[in-house]
Amino acid sequence: MGMTEKIRILLVKRGNLSESELARKIGISPQNLHNKMKRDNFTEKDLMEIAQALGCVFEANFIIPETGEKV
Repeated sequence: MGMTEKIRILLVKRGNLSESELARKIGISPQNLHNKMKRDNFTEKDLMEIAQALGCVFEANFIIPETGEKV
């Protein structure tokens, strides 16, 4: 499973957020996030910012703190 798919799953699990909402939360344009998702091309910094914006911990997996579930 690629990071794009993991991020999409996480968006649903964290309140059915859109990619545009996530882009705003991490301070980039929706088009920039769309391009990163399309290419499945994220830096570690990107992934850490996404995790923080969604209230998760990033350890090469996203972990939902309330349940300990890894995505």
